[in-house]
Amino acid sequence: MVLAIKVLLRNAEKVKKLLIKKGLFSKKYKIKKEKSHIYFPILKKVKIKDAKVVNIKLEKIKKVTTLKDALKNELTKKQLSLIPSAYDVIGDIAIVEIKKGLEKKERTIGEALLKLHKNLKVVAKKSGIHKGEFRLQKLKVIAGEKRKETTYKESGVKLKLDVEKVYFSQRLGSERLRITKKIVTGESILVMFSGCAPYPLVIAKNSGAKEIWGIEKNPVAHHYGLINVKLNRIGNVKLIKGDVKKIMPKIKNKFDRIIMPLPKSAEDFLEYALLAAKKGTIIHFYDFVNEKDFPSKSIEKIKKKVENFNVLGSVKCGQYSPGKYRVCTDFVLE
Repeated sequence: MVLAIKVLLRNAEKVKKLLIKKGLFSKKYKIKKEKSHIYFPILKKVKIKDAKVVNIKLEKIKKVTTLKDALKNELTKKQLSLIPSAYDVIGDIAIVEIKKGLEKKERTIGEALLKLHKNLKVVAKKSGIHKGEFRLQKLKVIAGEKRKETTYKESGVKLKLDVEKVYFSQRLGSERLRITKKIVTGESILVMFSGCAPYPLVIAKNSGAKEIWGIEKNPVAHHYGLINVKLNRIGNVKLIKGDVKKIMPKIKNKFDRIIMPLPKSAEDFLEYALLAAKKGTIIHFYDFVNEKDFPSKSIEKIKKKVENFNVLGSVKCGQYSPGKYRVCTDFVLE
């Protein structure tokens, strides 16, 4: 039984407003309506003119926690079966995949996401795969504000970026922190393919690194990287715009640790990483491999480019596709 206020229908709106104003209206139960009266669930007894406090059986409101629950009255069973169980959230932007058969419902899906997560302001759908030199993905805003720029927070760092013009994976947050925790105070670090500077800034904020250099070819990503260095008031990060293959031969510094977060073709850049390495340099080599080939295939790629090294460990850092993973092999030069 639930505590409620019984009131005539003609007085319902006035009483409801009064209960809300006094903070007595309960949102845990559904309102019950009869022929001439209505019952409002309340948190405690209260005296209201022309109303009566009663104990009555009311239906509990089920909290909507999933996108499918939020859409169960909007879509058919077949359409609900196509709703994604997961989606990416970067800052206040959700990025969803709208499968074939749901195109006409994409706005409904987007608006349901905005209601489900009050922190979201934009919902965009994927309009293709990651492609091109900078591994970018076309996006279309289907609900909320018409923008693709946001600010994402990770490990005490703020990262401003355009989710369509800059490749960024929030799923690598734990991986960035994994490497950061391995850094010894005073290390000099190079991040090849630094993007909008997530690796350099997380490292700078959460370790005792002496200096962190980053190289990025995508001019938009580099621009956001410079913005993010200022945004986080970081003084030991140096970002360089340009092609790794052209920049590396010009760098005279030797680094203690080199990070290569470009899993699709990182082996093509190993020889350039070696130009800035020395005996004892630790390299974090990223790759895409099938589960059955982990970690042997990545190590074979390293062997083709590096003569003397010792593998420190290999980890999976995210599923890329069914049976295929993004992985990182940590090795030290001997």
